[in-house]
Amino acid sequence: MATLTKILTYHVVAGKLTPEQLAGTHKTLQGGDITVAGSGEAFTVNAPAKLVCGNVQTANATVYIIDSVLMPQ
Repeated sequence: MATLTKILTYHVVAGKLTPEQLAGTHKTLQGGDITVAGSGEAFTVNAPAKLVCGNVQTANATVYIIDSVLMPQ
C-alpha cells in the first residue's frame, strides 16, 4: 500500500495550475519533482509522457491527463 501511495501522490501537484503555468519543474505531494516541457497543446511530463487532455476544471483541482504512469525515483 505504501508503494501505491507514493506513485499516486507523485502524480499530484498542489494548487490549480493554468496552462500558462504548466511548463517548468513542480514539487509533487510525494515530495519529488516533475518536469513539464512544451506549450500550447503539446506538453510532456518527465518526457516521454505526453499530455492527452488538460485544463479540466473540477471543484478542487485542475486536471491534466497524461498517457503514462510516472514512477517516483
